[in-house]
Amino acid sequence: MKNLIIDEGNSFTKVAVYENGVQLWYERFERGSFEEGLRQAVTLSEIGACIVASVVEGAEERLSFLRREVGRVYFVSNAMPMPFTNRYATPETLGVDRLAVMAAAVRRFPKRNVLVIDAGTCITFDVMTSGGDYLGGAIAPGLAMRLRAMHEFTAKLPHVAEQDFDIEHFIGDTTVGCMLSGVYHNVVCEIDGVVERYRERFGDLVVVLTGGNYFYLEKRIKSCNFASSFFLLEGLNVILEYQEQGEGRY
Repeated sequence: MKNLIIDEGNSFTKVAVYENGVQLWYERFERGSFEEGLRQAVTLSEIGACIVASVVEGAEERLSFLRREVGRVYFVSNAMPMPFTNRYATPETLGVDRLAVMAAAVRRFPKRNVLVIDAGTCITFDVMTSGGDYLGGAIAPGLAMRLRAMHEFTAKLPHVAEQDFDIEHFIGDTTVGCMLSGVYHNVVCEIDGVVERYRERFGDLVVVLTGGNYFYLEKRIKSCNFASSFFLLEGLNVILEYQEQGEGRY
């Protein structure tokens, strides 16, 4: 049977179907059109199990139709058993997105030290040891957040949307160009610098780049070994399989 993976955000819901660890289908829906679009694209009777990660209140009630049409439905929480040892000091505060990328890391790169950089609204750094211990990492503001903050806290600076920007042109000759250079060049240098600190600590280290802005950064981050926009969805599928296997370890 197939697995249905749902990642519900504030604006969009990302949906994928996996079978035997392979992604068969993916689509992104606006929240208001999710149920209709899902029914048109996916034959729910073919789904054996479903997992939902949501940052929106009331997800279980809103998506209750899944329980009527899919055999088993899991809503991810930070209390759910995971396929790794969680050493985070405050696990109850962990976002499910960080748990999901760590699940993907331990499955795709077993017995390796892995640093996952998720470049979205925030840029998160999360590290998994070769022994399967999740230690934590760091959280920093993302591209859009930095651009918006400059506009909101400095009255004369314009609002600039995130966009593809060649950091080779790091000397801006317009205000917008200077803002883009400042944010993008500094983020790239920041990420490379953080990765270097982790490599000093862990030596052999796989560096994964993912998240909504990974395609802006992939060609610029020198220290990245692997990049994928679907790493979080892959991790949710790993967590689902872990529950289905009765918490059996990989």
